[in-house]
Amino acid sequence: MAKTVYLNTPIDSNDLIDLQTGDKVYITGTIYTARDAAHKRLVALLDEGKELPFDPNGQVIYYVGPAPTPPGKAIGSAGPTTSYRMDPYAPALLDAGIKAMIGKGPRDVSVKDSMVKNKAVYLAAIGGAAVVVANSITKAEIIAYEDLGAEAIRKLEVKEFPCIVANDVNGNDIYDEGVKKYQR
Repeated sequence: MAKTVYLNTPIDSNDLIDLQTGDKVYITGTIYTARDAAHKRLVALLDEGKELPFDPNGQVIYYVGPAPTPPGKAIGSAGPTTSYRMDPYAPALLDAGIKAMIGKGPRDVSVKDSMVKNKAVYLAAIGGAAVVVANSITKAEIIAYEDLGAEAIRKLEVKEFPCIVANDVNGNDIYDEGVKKYQR
Protein backbone atom coordinates (compact mmCIF):
# COMPACT_ATOMS: atom_id res chain seq x y z
CA MET A 1 0.00 0.00 0.00
CA ALA A 2 1.34 3.42 -0.98
CA LYS A 3 2.47 5.67 1.83
CA THR A 4 3.06 9.40 2.11
CA VAL A 5 6.58 10.61 2.91
CA TYR A 6 7.88 14.11 3.59
CA LEU A 7 11.51 14.74 2.58
CA ASN A 8 13.77 17.70 3.24
CA THR A 9 16.73 18.50 1.03
CA PRO A 10 19.53 17.68 0.81
CA ILE A 11 18.52 14.03 0.69
CA ASP A 12 20.54 11.12 2.03
CA SER A 13 20.32 7.61 0.55
CA ASN A 14 18.94 6.45 3.92
CA ASP A 15 15.94 8.75 3.33
CA LEU A 16 15.14 6.79 0.16
CA ILE A 17 15.64 3.14 1.14
CA ASP A 18 12.07 2.55 2.32
CA LEU A 19 10.40 4.35 -0.60
CA GLN A 20 8.46 2.17 -3.02
CA THR A 21 6.92 2.89 -6.39
CA GLY A 22 3.58 4.61 -5.98
CA ASP A 23 4.48 6.30 -2.70
CA LYS A 24 3.54 9.97 -2.45
CA VAL A 25 6.47 12.25 -1.67
CA TYR A 26 6.40 15.90 -0.63
CA ILE A 27 9.75 17.70 -0.89
CA THR A 28 10.67 20.79 1.11
CA GLY A 29 13.92 22.70 0.69
CA THR A 30 16.15 23.51 -2.27
CA ILE A 31 15.88 21.77 -5.64
CA TYR A 32 17.54 22.65 -8.95
CA THR A 33 16.07 22.85 -12.43
CA ALA A 34 17.82 21.59 -15.54
CA ARG A 35 16.78 20.31 -18.94
CA ASP A 36 18.77 18.71 -21.75
CA ALA A 37 20.83 21.74 -22.82
CA ALA A 38 21.90 22.41 -19.23
CA HIS A 39 22.53 18.70 -18.62
CA LYS A 40 24.90 18.62 -21.59
CA ARG A 41 26.89 21.49 -20.07
CA LEU A 42 26.89 19.93 -16.59
CA VAL A 43 28.24 16.62 -17.86
CA ALA A 44 30.89 18.45 -19.90
CA LEU A 45 32.06 20.12 -16.67
CA LEU A 46 32.22 16.74 -14.94
CA ASP A 47 34.17 15.28 -17.88
CA GLU A 48 36.65 18.17 -17.59
CA GLY A 49 37.02 17.63 -13.84
CA LYS A 50 35.48 21.04 -13.07
CA GLU A 51 32.97 21.97 -10.38
CA LEU A 52 29.28 22.20 -11.12
CA PRO A 53 27.41 25.49 -10.49
CA PHE A 54 25.88 23.80 -7.41
CA ASP A 55 26.97 21.02 -5.07
CA PRO A 56 25.23 17.89 -6.43
CA ASN A 57 25.58 15.84 -3.23
CA GLY A 58 22.13 14.88 -1.97
CA GLN A 59 20.40 17.21 -4.40
CA VAL A 60 17.27 16.98 -6.50
CA ILE A 61 17.04 17.99 -10.17
CA TYR A 62 13.64 18.96 -11.55
CA TYR A 63 13.25 18.67 -15.32
CA VAL A 64 11.34 21.86 -16.07
CA GLY A 65 11.45 24.92 -18.28
CA PRO A 66 9.11 27.27 -16.45
CA ALA A 67 6.86 29.81 -18.13
CA PRO A 68 7.62 33.51 -17.59
CA THR A 69 7.06 34.67 -14.03
CA PRO A 70 3.86 36.65 -13.52
CA PRO A 71 3.95 39.69 -11.19
CA GLY A 72 3.78 38.72 -7.53
CA LYS A 73 4.67 35.06 -8.14
CA ALA A 74 7.94 33.18 -7.50
CA ILE A 75 7.74 31.43 -10.88
CA GLY A 76 5.42 30.87 -13.83
CA SER A 77 3.73 27.58 -14.61
CA ALA A 78 6.29 24.89 -13.89
CA GLY A 79 5.14 21.48 -15.10
CA PRO A 80 7.55 18.59 -15.62
CA THR A 81 9.38 17.93 -18.88
CA THR A 82 9.55 14.49 -20.48
CA SER A 83 12.57 12.89 -18.85
CA TYR A 84 14.01 10.62 -21.54
CA ARG A 85 15.87 13.57 -23.10
CA MET A 86 18.05 13.69 -19.97
CA ASP A 87 18.78 9.94 -20.02
CA PRO A 88 22.20 10.24 -21.75
CA TYR A 89 23.36 12.59 -18.96
CA ALA A 90 21.58 11.27 -15.85
CA PRO A 91 24.05 8.47 -14.90
CA ALA A 92 26.99 10.91 -14.71
CA LEU A 93 24.99 13.26 -12.50
CA LEU A 94 23.83 10.40 -10.28
CA ASP A 95 27.46 9.32 -9.94
CA ALA A 96 28.27 12.93 -8.93
CA GLY A 97 25.80 12.75 -6.02
CA ILE A 98 22.31 13.62 -7.28
CA LYS A 99 19.78 11.63 -5.19
CA ALA A 100 16.49 12.38 -6.95
CA MET A 101 15.25 13.48 -10.33
CA ILE A 102 11.75 14.81 -11.01
CA GLY A 103 10.06 14.65 -14.40
CA LYS A 104 7.49 12.70 -16.35
CA GLY A 105 7.60 9.50 -18.36
CA PRO A 106 9.69 6.33 -18.16
CA ARG A 107 13.50 6.16 -17.98
CA ASP A 108 16.09 4.18 -19.92
CA VAL A 109 17.54 1.00 -18.41
CA SER A 110 20.95 2.70 -17.99
CA VAL A 111 19.35 5.38 -15.81
CA LYS A 112 17.44 2.80 -13.77
CA ASP A 113 20.65 0.78 -13.25
CA SER A 114 22.46 3.95 -12.17
CA MET A 115 19.70 4.75 -9.67
CA VAL A 116 20.11 1.31 -8.09
CA LYS A 117 23.91 1.68 -8.02
CA ASN A 118 23.72 5.18 -6.47
CA LYS A 119 20.70 4.56 -4.20
CA ALA A 120 18.72 7.32 -5.91
CA VAL A 121 15.11 7.69 -7.08
CA TYR A 122 13.10 9.10 -9.94
CA LEU A 123 9.96 10.96 -9.00
CA ALA A 124 7.03 11.76 -11.27
CA ALA A 125 5.53 15.23 -10.94
CA ILE A 126 2.01 16.20 -11.87
CA GLY A 127 1.91 16.68 -15.63
CA GLY A 128 -0.82 18.94 -17.01
CA ALA A 129 -1.17 20.82 -13.74
CA ALA A 130 1.81 23.15 -13.99
CA VAL A 131 0.11 25.93 -12.05
CA VAL A 132 -0.54 23.57 -9.12
CA VAL A 133 3.12 22.53 -9.05
CA ALA A 134 4.23 26.17 -9.25
CA ASN A 135 2.27 26.90 -6.07
CA SER A 136 4.77 24.71 -4.15
CA ILE A 137 7.66 26.89 -5.33
CA THR A 138 8.28 29.78 -2.96
CA LYS A 139 11.43 31.24 -4.54
CA ALA A 140 13.26 30.91 -7.86
CA GLU A 141 16.68 32.23 -8.82
CA ILE A 142 18.77 31.61 -11.96
CA ILE A 143 22.19 30.29 -10.89
CA ALA A 144 23.73 29.22 -14.23
CA TYR A 145 23.35 29.33 -18.00
CA GLU A 146 21.06 32.36 -18.19
CA ASP A 147 21.60 32.30 -21.97
CA LEU A 148 19.40 29.18 -22.09
CA GLY A 149 16.32 31.20 -21.11
CA ALA A 150 13.63 28.88 -19.74
CA GLU A 151 16.24 26.08 -19.65
CA ALA A 152 18.66 28.01 -17.40
CA ILE A 153 19.53 26.28 -14.15
CA ARG A 154 17.41 27.66 -11.35
CA LYS A 155 17.65 27.20 -7.63
CA LEU A 156 14.12 26.71 -6.33
CA GLU A 157 12.92 26.86 -2.77
CA VAL A 158 9.96 24.52 -2.47
CA LYS A 159 7.45 23.65 0.22
CA GLU A 160 5.76 20.26 0.06
CA PHE A 161 6.42 19.85 -3.67
CA PRO A 162 4.18 16.91 -4.69
CA CYS A 163 5.63 13.83 -6.45
CA ILE A 164 5.08 10.10 -6.83
CA VAL A 165 7.90 7.55 -6.69
CA ALA A 166 8.25 6.22 -10.25
CA ASN A 167 11.58 4.35 -9.77
CA ASP A 168 12.81 3.29 -6.34
CA VAL A 169 16.32 2.37 -5.14
CA ASN A 170 15.59 -1.32 -5.75
CA GLY A 171 14.98 -0.94 -9.48
CA ASN A 172 11.19 -1.10 -9.37
CA ASP A 173 9.45 0.91 -12.09
CA ILE A 174 5.87 2.17 -11.80
CA TYR A 175 5.59 2.41 -15.58
CA ASP A 176 6.52 -1.26 -16.08
CA GLU A 177 4.26 -2.29 -13.19
CA GLY A 178 1.33 -0.34 -14.66
CA VAL A 179 1.67 -1.99 -18.06
CA LYS A 180 1.93 -5.49 -16.55
CA LYS A 181 -1.13 -4.85 -14.39
CA TYR A 182 -3.31 -4.40 -17.46
CA GLN A 183 -1.78 -7.07 -19.73
CA ARG A 184 -3.93 -9.95 -18.58
